[in-house]
Parts: sequence; structure tokens; C-alpha cells
Amino acid sequence: MSTQQWHQFLQASAQQHPLSEISPSLINETVICDLSHLGLLQLQGADAFTFLQGQVTNDVKQLNGNLAHYSGYCNPKGRLLALFLAFAHQEHIHLQLPKDLIAPIAKRLKMYVMRSKVEIQDVSESIIKIGVYGARSIELLGSLFPEIPQTDYALTALDSGALIRLPGSQPRFEIFTDIAHAPAIWDKLSQHAKTVNAAYWELLEIQAGIPEVYPATQEEFVPQMLNLDLLNGINFKKGCYTGQEIVARTHYLGTVKRRSHLAHIETHTENSTTPPKPGDNVLNSSGDIVGKVARCAPSYNGGYDLLAEIRLESVEAGSLNVNGSALDILQLPYAL
Repeated sequence: MSTQQWHQFLQASAQQHPLSEISPSLINETVICDLSHLGLLQLQGADAFTFLQGQVTNDVKQLNGNLAHYSGYCNPKGRLLALFLAFAHQEHIHLQLPKDLIAPIAKRLKMYVMRSKVEIQDVSESIIKIGVYGARSIELLGSLFPEIPQTDYALTALDSGALIRLPGSQPRFEIFTDIAHAPAIWDKLSQHAKTVNAAYWELLEIQAGIPEVYPATQEEFVPQMLNLDLLNGINFKKGCYTGQEIVARTHYLGTVKRRSHLAHIETHTENSTTPPKPGDNVLNSSGDIVGKVARCAPSYNGGYDLLAEIRLESVEAGSLNVNGSALDILQLPYAL
């Protein structure tokens, strides 16, 4: 089956199992989602681990085939160019990030390969990615796979791919598989789970407090501004990598004055002009720019949930808005 046939398969499946709209009725449902909007880079070769160790914020050597982690990719000034969900499988390293960033990030990484024995490939189309979330997800996955990861970021290697457990208020997983096995997995899951679109998966990521970097927000954030240290996405003992000096100085001098916050806005107010998007400014009551939207998605009850990087003193002062809509700060699932 080709990639085109996979998408044709999904279209045919949607006639039997239509996409569910984001609404309060989904809160207690177990759902599945095609994650084709996410890109995937594959690194392989004798020097792949050593090469990547000098590029990213986390310790690549921890990717032993049993776990995944988040890692940042910075410019020399310590500003994020990308965030990766990284894991190793069958002697390959995989880096998941928004598909729009695949080409420029792959190009940049290849610039630094030099004489290292590393091959970098875009495998976004050949590896199928499926998200599963909800109270019944463990039960459903147990009917397909012999072992289910029990803790966040744990990875179970499969003959046809990998299964990773992700953080969430209910069990949440991502399946990585090949085109040959994906239809049978999808058919099995869709019999007992609601099918949702990428916007709903984005909402689940936001509610789990997971940040992202998009083309509109590249080089806007130091990793700590997106809480990457709180998500164990920075290893301060691993040694040098691009931007390491700035990231380490921010950590050891205790100068993190901006953090990402979970928030909600309603967009049906009289002053609202447009829905939020990554890169939009967060303003205070005086109209000063005090932060930026990092990630956003439609919420269950209307409006939008988002992760916004904001000055800490501005959060304490209150009266924040995005595009004229009031910003209500919510509780993250982890402490700032």
C-alpha cells in the first residue's frame, strides 16, 4: 500500500466512522487520530548518536529503545528552531516535529554532518502515525499488541514499529507502524473508538502542557520559556551542544522570568477580532507585548485553549488578552 492508498483508505473509513466534532461529549470518549500532519526524521549510521548529541538539549544516549523524550534544537543564541519527540528503534533515531519544519530542519542538520557517518531521511510518509487516547485505550491496544507501555514516555518496540505512552489526563499513546500494518490497526481501533481530527490531538497536547515550535515561532523562545526543563527535555550534565551556553546560564543563574501557561480565550466577545494562532502576541492592559502564543486549538465548549509564553510578573498582574480576547490562565498539569 502506498501513502496515497493510505489516505484513500482513511477517506473510505471516514464514511463508516465520521470524524467527531470537538465538543463536551468527547471528554469521556476513547478516540483515535491519524497524525499525518506530523513529520518524522530518521537518523542512522555509525555516528548518528554522537552527531545528534552535539545538536540537541537532551541526552541522546538515554534513547535506549525503551523510552522517548522531548528535546530542543537551538540556534547559537539558545533560541529554539524546533522541538523533537525523540526515540530510538532498531538502531535508528527518530525525531517527530511539525511537517512544515521537516525540510528546513533536515537541511540544517545535514549542514553539520561533515564527515560523520550519518544519514538523515524524511520518513514522514513511509511511517504511519496513529494517536490513541481515553479510558479504554489500554484495553483496545492490549487486543493488538503483546505489551503496553505503563508510564509516560515508555516505549514498547513492535515487529512493525513502536508504541509510546504520552502524558495526558487519561492514557494516551502514539503508534508508529508501516503502511502494510496500519489499515488493520486502524480498522480494529475504529470499531470501538471515536475518530477525531488533528485539531483534537492538538488540544490534548496543549492540555498536557506540551509545547511546540512552528515556522511562525522559530527563534522566539529559549527552551525554559516553553517549560522544556520541567518536561525533562534539557539535560544540564550532557556536555556541549549548539546554544548550550545560553540555556545553561539561564538555568544556573535562576533567570527564568518567562514561562508557558495553559490558558483559555473566548472568541465570541465584541472586542475579538480573530482566532489565536502560534506567534500571536499576548498583551497586557496597557497594550504592551508581554508574551506569545506557542500553541492553540479549539476547546470543548467553544473558544480556544492555548499554551502562551508570558512574563511571570504579567501573569500575576492579570488583564491579559490575545487579539482583543481576554486570556484566562488555567492550571497546568505540572508545577511551574
